[in-house]
Amino acid sequence: MESQPPTDPKPPMHSETPQPEAGSAPIATIASLAAHEGQSVTLRGWLYNLRESGKLLFPIFRDGTGTIQGIVPKAAVSAEVFESIKTLTHESSVIVTGKVRADKRAPGGFELDVENVEVVQRVPADQPFPISLKDHGVDFLMEHRHLWIRTPRQSAILRIRATIMRAAAEYLDDNGFVRTDPPILTPAACEGTSTLFPVDYFGEEAYLTQSGQLYIESTALALGKVYSFGPTFRAEKSKTRRHLTEFWMVEPELAYCDLDGLMELAENFVSHIAAQVLERHAADLKVIGRDPAKLEAIKAPFPKITYDEAAAMLDDAFAKGLIENKFTYGDDFGSPDETYISAQFDRPVMVHRYPAAVKAFYMEPDAADPTKALCVDVLAPEGYGEIIGGSQRVASYDLLKQRILDHGLPLEAFQWYLDLRKYGSVPHAGFGMGIERVVAWLCGLDHVRETIPFARTLNRIYP
Repeated sequence: MESQPPTDPKPPMHSETPQPEAGSAPIATIASLAAHEGQSVTLRGWLYNLRESGKLLFPIFRDGTGTIQGIVPKAAVSAEVFESIKTLTHESSVIVTGKVRADKRAPGGFELDVENVEVVQRVPADQPFPISLKDHGVDFLMEHRHLWIRTPRQSAILRIRATIMRAAAEYLDDNGFVRTDPPILTPAACEGTSTLFPVDYFGEEAYLTQSGQLYIESTALALGKVYSFGPTFRAEKSKTRRHLTEFWMVEPELAYCDLDGLMELAENFVSHIAAQVLERHAADLKVIGRDPAKLEAIKAPFPKITYDEAAAMLDDAFAKGLIENKFTYGDDFGSPDETYISAQFDRPVMVHRYPAAVKAFYMEPDAADPTKALCVDVLAPEGYGEIIGGSQRVASYDLLKQRILDHGLPLEAFQWYLDLRKYGSVPHAGFGMGIERVVAWLCGLDHVRETIPFARTLNRIYP
Protein backbone atom coordinates (compact mmCIF):
# COMPACT_ATOMS: atom_id res chain seq x y z
CA MET A 1 0.00 0.00 0.00
CA GLU A 2 1.40 3.39 -1.00
CA SER A 3 2.20 5.74 1.78
CA GLN A 4 0.18 8.91 1.86
CA PRO A 5 1.81 12.33 1.94
CA PRO A 6 1.40 14.14 5.20
CA THR A 7 -1.72 16.30 5.36
CA ASP A 8 -1.06 20.02 5.50
CA PRO A 9 -2.73 21.78 8.38
CA LYS A 10 -5.92 23.59 7.36
CA PRO A 11 -4.99 27.14 6.34
CA PRO A 12 -6.60 29.97 8.26
CA MET A 13 -9.66 31.52 6.65
CA HIS A 14 -9.25 34.97 5.11
CA SER A 15 -11.80 37.47 3.91
CA GLU A 16 -11.63 38.46 0.23
CA THR A 17 -10.43 41.94 1.19
CA PRO A 18 -7.09 41.99 3.03
CA GLN A 19 -7.53 43.66 6.40
CA PRO A 20 -5.15 46.35 7.59
CA GLU A 21 -2.87 45.63 10.51
CA ALA A 22 -3.93 46.90 13.93
CA GLY A 23 -3.27 50.61 14.20
CA SER A 24 -2.75 51.11 10.46
CA ALA A 25 -4.85 53.30 8.16
CA PRO A 26 -8.19 51.71 7.19
CA ILE A 27 -8.64 50.53 3.63
CA ALA A 28 -11.01 52.79 1.69
CA THR A 29 -12.12 53.49 -1.87
CA ILE A 30 -11.93 56.83 -3.61
CA ALA A 31 -15.72 56.92 -3.85
CA SER A 32 -15.99 56.61 -0.05
CA LEU A 33 -13.51 59.33 0.94
CA ALA A 34 -16.19 61.78 2.10
CA ALA A 35 -16.65 59.51 5.11
CA HIS A 36 -12.92 59.75 5.95
CA GLU A 37 -12.25 63.49 5.79
CA GLY A 38 -9.27 64.36 8.00
CA GLN A 39 -8.30 60.71 8.43
CA SER A 40 -5.45 58.67 7.02
CA VAL A 41 -6.63 55.89 4.72
CA THR A 42 -5.13 53.26 2.45
CA LEU A 43 -6.16 53.16 -1.21
CA ARG A 44 -5.40 50.28 -3.53
CA GLY A 45 -5.24 51.16 -7.20
CA TRP A 46 -3.11 52.43 -10.06
CA LEU A 47 -1.23 55.56 -11.09
CA TYR A 48 -3.27 57.42 -13.71
CA ASN A 49 -1.03 60.46 -14.18
CA LEU A 50 1.90 62.25 -12.56
CA ARG A 51 2.90 65.92 -12.59
CA GLU A 52 6.00 67.42 -11.01
CA SER A 53 6.54 71.02 -9.89
CA GLY A 54 9.86 71.59 -8.17
CA LYS A 55 9.78 69.83 -4.82
CA LEU A 56 6.12 68.87 -5.23
CA LEU A 57 4.69 65.77 -6.88
CA PHE A 58 1.07 65.53 -7.98
CA PRO A 59 0.23 61.88 -8.64
CA ILE A 60 -3.32 61.06 -9.71
CA PHE A 61 -4.54 57.67 -8.56
CA ARG A 62 -7.53 55.62 -9.70
CA ASP A 63 -9.08 52.58 -8.04
CA GLY A 64 -12.12 51.71 -10.17
CA THR A 65 -14.49 53.87 -8.12
CA GLY A 66 -12.97 57.21 -9.16
CA THR A 67 -9.78 59.25 -9.31
CA ILE A 68 -8.05 61.49 -6.78
CA GLN A 69 -5.02 63.75 -6.88
CA GLY A 70 -2.29 63.18 -4.34
CA ILE A 71 0.02 65.88 -2.97
CA VAL A 72 3.61 64.88 -2.13
CA PRO A 73 5.90 67.62 -0.77
CA LYS A 74 9.50 66.41 -0.75
CA ALA A 75 9.94 67.45 2.86
CA ALA A 76 6.84 65.56 4.03
CA VAL A 77 7.96 62.03 3.11
CA SER A 78 11.14 60.02 3.18
CA ALA A 79 13.61 60.34 0.31
CA GLU A 80 12.83 56.74 -0.67
CA VAL A 81 9.09 57.35 -0.90
CA PHE A 82 9.55 60.61 -2.83
CA GLU A 83 11.87 58.95 -5.35
CA SER A 84 9.61 55.91 -5.67
CA ILE A 85 6.63 58.13 -6.56
CA LYS A 86 8.70 60.39 -8.81
CA THR A 87 9.75 57.42 -10.94
CA LEU A 88 6.32 55.76 -11.10
CA THR A 89 5.10 54.89 -14.57
CA HIS A 90 1.56 55.20 -15.93
CA GLU A 91 -0.72 52.35 -14.75
CA SER A 92 1.75 50.98 -12.21
CA SER A 93 -0.26 49.31 -9.45
CA VAL A 94 0.18 50.84 -6.02
CA ILE A 95 -1.07 50.82 -2.43
CA VAL A 96 -1.20 54.41 -1.19
CA THR A 97 -1.58 55.73 2.33
CA GLY A 98 -2.45 59.35 2.96
CA LYS A 99 -4.67 61.83 4.78
CA VAL A 100 -7.97 62.85 3.14
CA ARG A 101 -8.30 66.62 2.79
CA ALA A 102 -11.35 68.46 1.48
CA ASP A 103 -10.64 70.80 -1.44
CA LYS A 104 -13.45 72.45 -3.37
CA ARG A 105 -11.17 72.91 -6.38
CA ALA A 106 -10.61 69.16 -6.73
CA PRO A 107 -12.91 67.33 -9.18
CA GLY A 108 -14.18 64.97 -6.49
CA GLY A 109 -13.99 67.50 -3.66
CA PHE A 110 -10.99 65.86 -1.97
CA GLU A 111 -7.23 65.48 -2.29
CA LEU A 112 -4.85 63.07 -0.60
CA ASP A 113 -1.81 64.17 1.36
CA VAL A 114 0.36 61.16 0.55
CA GLU A 115 2.30 59.57 3.39
CA ASN A 116 3.51 56.33 1.83
CA VAL A 117 3.32 54.34 -1.40
CA GLU A 118 3.91 50.63 -1.86
CA VAL A 119 4.52 49.66 -5.48
CA VAL A 120 2.78 46.38 -6.33
CA GLN A 121 3.91 46.22 -9.96
CA ARG A 122 5.85 48.88 -11.82
CA VAL A 123 5.13 49.16 -15.54
CA PRO A 124 8.52 49.02 -17.32
CA ALA A 125 9.59 52.44 -18.57
CA ASP A 126 10.73 50.95 -21.88
CA GLN A 127 7.30 49.30 -22.40
CA PRO A 128 4.92 52.11 -21.46
CA PHE A 129 1.15 51.81 -21.17
CA PRO A 130 -0.04 52.17 -24.78
CA ILE A 131 -2.88 54.62 -24.09
CA SER A 132 -1.46 58.00 -23.15
CA LEU A 133 -3.27 61.23 -22.36
CA LYS A 134 -2.87 62.41 -25.96
CA ASP A 135 -5.61 61.83 -28.51
CA HIS A 136 -5.82 58.39 -30.13
CA GLY A 137 -7.89 57.31 -33.11
CA VAL A 138 -11.04 55.25 -32.56
CA ASP A 139 -9.57 52.19 -34.27
CA PHE A 140 -6.53 52.26 -31.99
CA LEU A 141 -8.69 52.65 -28.89
CA MET A 142 -11.01 49.81 -29.93
CA GLU A 143 -8.01 47.55 -30.60
CA HIS A 144 -6.90 48.33 -27.05
CA ARG A 145 -10.37 48.28 -25.50
CA HIS A 146 -9.13 46.00 -22.70
CA LEU A 147 -6.94 48.91 -21.58
CA TRP A 148 -9.07 51.85 -22.76
CA ILE A 149 -11.75 50.98 -20.18
CA ARG A 150 -9.29 52.02 -17.46
CA THR A 151 -9.56 55.71 -18.39
CA PRO A 152 -11.81 57.87 -16.16
CA ARG A 153 -14.38 58.55 -18.88
CA GLN A 154 -14.78 54.93 -19.90
CA SER A 155 -14.87 53.76 -16.28
CA ALA A 156 -17.57 56.33 -15.52
CA ILE A 157 -19.67 55.09 -18.44
CA LEU A 158 -19.40 51.48 -17.26
CA ARG A 159 -20.38 52.44 -13.71
CA ILE A 160 -23.46 54.23 -15.06
CA ARG A 161 -24.23 51.20 -17.24
CA ALA A 162 -24.17 48.99 -14.13
CA THR A 163 -26.62 51.30 -12.36
CA ILE A 164 -28.95 51.34 -15.38
CA MET A 165 -29.02 47.54 -15.38
CA ARG A 166 -29.50 47.35 -11.62
CA ALA A 167 -32.24 49.99 -11.66
CA ALA A 168 -34.09 48.19 -14.46
CA ALA A 169 -34.13 44.91 -12.57
CA GLU A 170 -34.87 46.67 -9.29
CA TYR A 171 -37.96 48.42 -10.67
CA LEU A 172 -39.39 45.21 -12.08
CA ASP A 173 -38.54 43.14 -9.01
CA ASP A 174 -40.14 45.72 -6.72
CA ASN A 175 -43.30 45.79 -8.83
CA GLY A 176 -44.10 42.10 -8.75
CA PHE A 177 -42.31 40.86 -11.87
CA VAL A 178 -40.59 37.47 -11.83
CA ARG A 179 -37.37 37.09 -13.79
CA THR A 180 -37.58 34.12 -16.18
CA ASP A 181 -34.60 33.67 -18.48
CA PRO A 182 -35.28 32.43 -22.02
CA PRO A 183 -32.87 30.32 -24.08
CA ILE A 184 -30.17 31.99 -26.16
CA LEU A 185 -30.28 29.17 -28.74
CA THR A 186 -33.64 29.06 -30.52
CA PRO A 187 -35.10 26.97 -33.36
CA ALA A 188 -36.93 29.89 -34.98
CA ALA A 189 -36.84 33.63 -35.33
CA CYS A 190 -38.98 36.22 -33.62
CA GLU A 191 -39.14 38.49 -36.66
CA GLY A 192 -37.77 36.45 -39.58
CA THR A 193 -34.32 34.92 -40.06
CA SER A 194 -32.62 37.61 -42.14
CA THR A 195 -31.04 39.30 -39.12
CA LEU A 196 -30.09 36.21 -37.14
CA PHE A 197 -26.82 34.36 -36.62
CA PRO A 198 -27.29 30.69 -37.56
CA VAL A 199 -25.42 28.00 -35.62
CA ASP A 200 -25.04 24.27 -36.18
CA TYR A 201 -26.95 22.55 -33.39
CA PHE A 202 -25.93 18.89 -33.66
CA GLY A 203 -26.71 18.83 -37.37
CA GLU A 204 -29.77 21.07 -37.17
CA GLU A 205 -29.86 24.78 -37.83
CA ALA A 206 -30.55 26.96 -34.82
CA TYR A 207 -30.12 30.67 -34.16
CA LEU A 208 -28.71 33.01 -31.56
CA THR A 209 -31.72 34.75 -30.10
CA GLN A 210 -32.78 38.22 -31.23
CA SER A 211 -35.31 38.45 -28.39
CA GLY A 212 -36.64 36.40 -25.50
CA GLN A 213 -40.15 37.67 -26.10
CA LEU A 214 -41.88 34.56 -27.42
CA TYR A 215 -40.59 32.49 -24.51
CA ILE A 216 -41.51 34.98 -21.81
CA GLU A 217 -45.01 35.22 -23.23
CA SER A 218 -45.36 31.63 -22.07
CA THR A 219 -43.96 32.39 -18.59
CA ALA A 220 -46.23 35.46 -18.34
CA LEU A 221 -49.24 33.19 -18.82
CA ALA A 222 -47.86 31.03 -16.03
CA LEU A 223 -46.77 33.74 -13.58
CA GLY A 224 -48.66 36.89 -14.56
CA LYS A 225 -45.83 39.45 -14.71
CA VAL A 226 -42.36 38.39 -15.83
CA TYR A 227 -39.21 39.73 -17.45
CA SER A 228 -36.06 38.48 -19.09
CA PHE A 229 -32.66 40.16 -19.01
CA GLY A 230 -29.80 38.98 -21.14
CA PRO A 231 -27.73 39.19 -24.32
CA THR A 232 -29.39 39.27 -27.73
CA PHE A 233 -27.95 39.16 -31.22
CA ARG A 234 -28.79 40.89 -34.51
CA ALA A 235 -26.95 40.11 -37.74
CA GLU A 236 -27.91 43.37 -39.44
CA LYS A 237 -25.06 44.61 -41.63
CA SER A 238 -25.34 48.05 -40.13
CA LYS A 239 -22.55 50.51 -39.43
CA THR A 240 -24.64 53.19 -37.73
CA ARG A 241 -23.78 54.66 -34.35
CA ARG A 242 -26.88 53.02 -32.86
CA HIS A 243 -26.22 49.37 -33.73
CA LEU A 244 -24.31 46.50 -32.16
CA THR A 245 -24.46 42.87 -33.21
CA GLU A 246 -24.49 41.74 -29.56
CA PHE A 247 -26.31 43.76 -26.95
CA TRP A 248 -28.29 43.40 -23.74
CA MET A 249 -32.04 43.70 -23.52
CA VAL A 250 -34.56 43.74 -20.69
CA GLU A 251 -38.03 42.54 -21.68
CA PRO A 252 -41.05 42.71 -19.35
CA GLU A 253 -44.23 40.85 -20.32
CA LEU A 254 -47.62 41.10 -18.60
CA ALA A 255 -50.75 38.97 -18.77
CA TYR A 256 -54.06 40.87 -18.75
CA CYS A 257 -52.41 44.02 -20.08
CA ASP A 258 -53.33 46.27 -22.99
CA LEU A 259 -51.34 48.93 -24.87
CA ASP A 260 -52.31 51.73 -22.48
CA GLY A 261 -51.12 49.74 -19.49
CA LEU A 262 -47.88 48.93 -21.29
CA MET A 263 -47.18 52.59 -22.08
CA GLU A 264 -47.74 53.53 -18.44
CA LEU A 265 -45.25 50.85 -17.37
CA ALA A 266 -42.67 52.04 -19.92
CA GLU A 267 -42.72 55.69 -18.88
CA ASN A 268 -42.49 54.88 -15.17
CA PHE A 269 -39.75 52.34 -15.83
CA VAL A 270 -37.57 54.78 -17.80
CA SER A 271 -38.20 57.60 -15.31
CA HIS A 272 -37.01 55.37 -12.45
CA ILE A 273 -33.81 54.46 -14.28
CA ALA A 274 -32.97 58.09 -15.08
CA ALA A 275 -33.62 59.11 -11.48
CA GLN A 276 -31.23 56.43 -10.21
CA VAL A 277 -28.47 57.61 -12.53
CA LEU A 278 -28.95 61.18 -11.32
CA GLU A 279 -28.95 60.14 -7.68
CA ARG A 280 -25.90 57.89 -7.82
CA HIS A 281 -23.64 59.36 -10.49
CA ALA A 282 -23.29 63.14 -10.19
CA ALA A 283 -19.49 62.82 -10.26
CA ASP A 284 -19.47 60.39 -13.19
CA LEU A 285 -21.82 62.60 -15.22
CA LYS A 286 -19.39 65.46 -14.64
CA VAL A 287 -16.45 63.33 -15.81
CA ILE A 288 -18.18 62.52 -19.11
CA GLY A 289 -19.49 66.06 -19.56
CA ARG A 290 -23.18 65.21 -19.38
CA ASP A 291 -25.53 68.02 -18.39
CA PRO A 292 -27.66 66.64 -15.52
CA ALA A 293 -30.50 69.01 -16.46
CA LYS A 294 -31.14 66.80 -19.49
CA LEU A 295 -31.79 63.87 -17.17
CA GLU A 296 -33.83 65.88 -14.69
CA ALA A 297 -36.47 66.40 -17.40
CA ILE A 298 -37.03 62.65 -17.75
CA LYS A 299 -40.20 62.29 -15.72
CA ALA A 300 -43.53 60.62 -16.41
CA PRO A 301 -45.89 61.23 -18.05
CA PHE A 302 -44.23 61.22 -21.45
CA PRO A 303 -45.82 62.86 -24.50
CA LYS A 304 -47.78 60.37 -26.63
CA ILE A 305 -48.52 60.79 -30.33
CA THR A 306 -49.89 58.42 -32.97
CA TYR A 307 -47.96 57.30 -36.01
CA ASP A 308 -50.28 59.47 -38.13
CA GLU A 309 -49.49 62.53 -36.01
CA ALA A 310 -45.76 61.83 -36.26
CA ALA A 311 -46.04 61.41 -40.06
CA ALA A 312 -47.87 64.74 -40.30
CA MET A 313 -45.11 66.33 -38.23
CA LEU A 314 -42.54 65.09 -40.75
CA ASP A 315 -44.61 66.31 -43.70
CA ASP A 316 -44.79 69.75 -42.14
CA ALA A 317 -41.06 69.78 -41.43
CA PHE A 318 -40.28 68.84 -45.04
CA ALA A 319 -42.58 71.58 -46.36
CA LYS A 320 -40.74 74.12 -44.22
CA GLY A 321 -37.32 72.85 -45.32
CA LEU A 322 -36.42 71.59 -41.85
CA ILE A 323 -35.63 68.07 -43.09
CA GLU A 324 -34.13 66.99 -46.41
CA ASN A 325 -36.15 63.92 -47.35
CA LYS A 326 -39.90 63.58 -47.67
CA PHE A 327 -41.35 60.82 -45.50
CA THR A 328 -43.40 58.16 -47.27
CA TYR A 329 -46.55 57.41 -45.31
CA GLY A 330 -46.81 53.71 -44.50
CA ASP A 331 -43.07 53.22 -44.04
CA ASP A 332 -41.40 52.67 -40.72
CA PHE A 333 -39.47 55.66 -39.43
CA GLY A 334 -35.77 55.83 -40.26
CA SER A 335 -33.09 57.29 -37.99
CA PRO A 336 -33.38 60.85 -39.41
CA ASP A 337 -37.17 60.71 -38.93
CA GLU A 338 -36.86 59.54 -35.33
CA THR A 339 -34.22 62.20 -34.67
CA TYR A 340 -36.50 65.00 -35.87
CA ILE A 341 -39.58 63.72 -34.05
CA SER A 342 -37.79 63.22 -30.74
CA ALA A 343 -36.05 66.61 -31.01
CA GLN A 344 -39.42 68.30 -30.54
CA PHE A 345 -39.61 67.10 -26.93
CA ASP A 346 -37.48 67.44 -23.79
CA ARG A 347 -38.17 63.87 -22.69
CA PRO A 348 -38.90 60.59 -24.47
CA VAL A 349 -41.90 60.62 -26.81
CA MET A 350 -44.13 57.56 -27.25
CA VAL A 351 -45.25 56.95 -30.83
CA HIS A 352 -48.06 54.40 -31.03
CA ARG A 353 -50.28 52.63 -33.55
CA TYR A 354 -47.94 52.10 -36.50
CA PRO A 355 -49.23 50.50 -39.72
CA ALA A 356 -49.56 46.77 -39.07
CA ALA A 357 -47.89 46.03 -42.42
CA VAL A 358 -44.49 47.29 -41.20
CA LYS A 359 -44.60 45.64 -37.79
CA ALA A 360 -44.05 42.11 -36.48
CA PHE A 361 -46.53 39.26 -36.95
CA TYR A 362 -47.38 38.95 -33.25
CA MET A 363 -48.78 42.47 -32.78
CA GLU A 364 -52.50 42.83 -32.05
CA PRO A 365 -54.39 44.94 -34.62
CA ASP A 366 -56.32 47.95 -33.35
CA ALA A 367 -60.02 47.09 -33.20
CA ALA A 368 -60.87 50.66 -34.21
CA ASP A 369 -58.62 50.42 -37.30
CA PRO A 370 -57.24 46.95 -38.11
CA THR A 371 -54.66 48.47 -40.48
CA LYS A 372 -52.89 49.76 -37.36
CA ALA A 373 -51.04 47.68 -34.77
CA LEU A 374 -51.40 48.21 -31.03
CA CYS A 375 -47.72 48.96 -30.65
CA VAL A 376 -45.47 51.68 -29.29
CA ASP A 377 -41.92 52.89 -29.84
CA VAL A 378 -40.33 55.09 -27.21
CA LEU A 379 -37.97 57.59 -28.87
CA ALA A 380 -35.30 59.22 -26.74
CA PRO A 381 -34.65 62.94 -27.22
CA GLU A 382 -31.44 64.47 -28.61
CA GLY A 383 -31.40 62.14 -31.60
CA TYR A 384 -30.89 58.85 -29.77
CA GLY A 385 -33.79 57.11 -31.45
CA GLU A 386 -35.78 54.11 -30.31
CA ILE A 387 -34.94 52.83 -26.84
CA ILE A 388 -38.10 50.75 -26.34
CA GLY A 389 -40.27 48.81 -28.75
CA GLY A 390 -43.37 47.02 -27.55
CA SER A 391 -46.91 45.97 -28.29
CA GLN A 392 -50.05 44.26 -27.21
CA ARG A 393 -49.76 40.69 -28.54
CA VAL A 394 -52.20 38.86 -30.80
CA ALA A 395 -54.54 36.89 -28.52
CA SER A 396 -56.50 34.92 -31.18
CA TYR A 397 -55.24 31.50 -32.25
CA ASP A 398 -56.65 31.80 -35.77
CA LEU A 399 -55.33 35.30 -36.35
CA LEU A 400 -51.86 34.46 -35.05
CA LYS A 401 -51.69 31.35 -37.24
CA GLN A 402 -52.65 33.39 -40.29
CA ARG A 403 -50.10 36.09 -39.45
CA ILE A 404 -47.34 33.48 -39.20
CA LEU A 405 -48.26 32.16 -42.64
CA ASP A 406 -48.56 35.67 -44.10
CA HIS A 407 -45.03 36.43 -42.96
CA GLY A 408 -43.67 33.29 -44.60
CA LEU A 409 -42.53 31.76 -41.32
CA PRO A 410 -42.40 27.97 -40.76
CA LEU A 411 -45.63 27.04 -38.98
CA GLU A 412 -44.12 23.91 -37.40
CA ALA A 413 -41.53 26.02 -35.54
CA PHE A 414 -44.31 28.03 -33.88
CA GLN A 415 -46.69 25.27 -32.79
CA TRP A 416 -45.65 25.70 -29.16
CA TYR A 417 -46.24 29.47 -29.47
CA LEU A 418 -49.70 28.87 -30.93
CA ASP A 419 -50.48 26.66 -27.93
CA LEU A 420 -50.44 29.81 -25.80
CA ARG A 421 -53.54 30.96 -27.71
CA LYS A 422 -55.18 27.55 -27.50
CA TYR A 423 -55.02 27.09 -23.74
CA GLY A 424 -56.31 30.09 -21.81
CA SER A 425 -55.34 32.96 -24.08
CA VAL A 426 -55.69 36.45 -22.58
CA PRO A 427 -54.79 39.98 -23.68
CA HIS A 428 -51.13 40.47 -22.89
CA ALA A 429 -48.38 42.91 -23.75
CA GLY A 430 -44.68 43.54 -23.39
CA PHE A 431 -41.71 45.53 -24.59
CA GLY A 432 -37.97 45.27 -25.04
CA MET A 433 -35.48 47.93 -23.97
CA GLY A 434 -31.93 47.89 -25.31
CA ILE A 435 -29.49 48.69 -22.51
CA GLU A 436 -26.76 50.09 -24.74
CA ARG A 437 -29.00 52.68 -26.40
CA VAL A 438 -30.18 53.83 -22.97
CA VAL A 439 -26.57 54.10 -21.78
CA ALA A 440 -25.67 56.12 -24.89
CA TRP A 441 -28.62 58.45 -24.36
CA LEU A 442 -28.28 59.00 -20.61
CA CYS A 443 -24.51 59.51 -20.93
CA GLY A 444 -24.80 61.67 -24.05
CA LEU A 445 -22.46 59.47 -26.11
CA ASP A 446 -21.95 59.72 -29.86
CA HIS A 447 -21.70 55.96 -30.46
CA VAL A 448 -22.91 52.79 -28.75
CA ARG A 449 -19.45 51.21 -28.98
CA GLU A 450 -18.56 52.94 -25.67
CA THR A 451 -21.63 51.63 -23.84
CA ILE A 452 -20.53 48.02 -23.37
CA PRO A 453 -17.21 46.64 -22.11
CA PHE A 454 -16.40 44.92 -25.42
CA ALA A 455 -18.43 46.03 -28.42
CA ARG A 456 -19.31 43.61 -31.21
CA THR A 457 -19.92 45.46 -34.45
CA LEU A 458 -20.01 44.59 -38.14
CA ASN A 459 -16.23 44.69 -38.45
CA ARG A 460 -15.06 44.04 -34.89
CA ILE A 461 -14.81 40.91 -32.78
CA TYR A 462 -11.39 41.65 -31.18
CA PRO A 463 -10.50 41.88 -28.39
